[in-house]
Amino acid sequence: MFNLLRMDFYRIKRSKFIYVCFACILALIFLCYLMVWLMATPEGQDTAVKIGLLELSELEEGRSLLEGTDLLAMFRESAMDGGAYNLIFGIAVALLVCGDYQQGFMKNIMPLHRERWTYIGSKLMASAILNLLYLVASYAFTALMNLVFGGMVPWADLGGTLFYLGWAWVLTTGFAALIILLCVLSRSTTIGVLGAVLLGSGLIVTLLHGITSQFHLGGWVEYTIYYNLTYGPSAYASVGDLRAVAVGLAFLALYSAASVAAVRKRDI
Repeated sequence: MFNLLRMDFYRIKRSKFIYVCFACILALIFLCYLMVWLMATPEGQDTAVKIGLLELSELEEGRSLLEGTDLLAMFRESAMDGGAYNLIFGIAVALLVCGDYQQGFMKNIMPLHRERWTYIGSKLMASAILNLLYLVASYAFTALMNLVFGGMVPWADLGGTLFYLGWAWVLTTGFAALIILLCVLSRSTTIGVLGAVLLGSGLIVTLLHGITSQFHLGGWVEYTIYYNLTYGPSAYASVGDLRAVAVGLAFLALYSAASVAAVRKRDI
């Protein structure tokens, strides 16, 4: 498995789409800071009025955007809570996995690795490490943008930040396992990317929740990856705040087992 993992690391290092996806996350963070600066700071509001983005009657309302906002809240609003991070990260995972099928790698490597679970294990570990790098670097970029824009928001509590990044990493790694399952079942880059877009953005979850809520059956949404990533806690206050971790681990185990079963049963 570790030989496969080294190969995945090499591909991650050399693949342009990995850097393009990361650049998209950074672009979202920058745009979020730019919009908040234009809407909520005196200097930015002057610029926004001059270019017609704001009316004079909206200035006071814009200043309220920063009330109760810290660095972690900016990070969540810019990339995480709406599902943008999962969407972009999911696309990167789909391209990484489906590239093996598109390039004919699977036919060459599987005869050398009879235990096919090692292939899934390698992809999960590579995705988890890539996920960690994305999360940490994105948060660091958020801090950098805060300095560039004059320290618009105060620094977040370190303990709360580490707790949030920890459970967010577990949840988003569980989402990566779902994308790997889709790719293994379909062997299609299109389906993998489409799944990342529809599931990462929460479109499918929101649609199904709207339907089931009409029959008073909408409680299931609280146990989805999208819901917990959007509404999960920013700091630890009670044991109930660990639900996001439990949900992430449950889906990670479920989708990993399903991927292993799929790759064992299907011919390469």
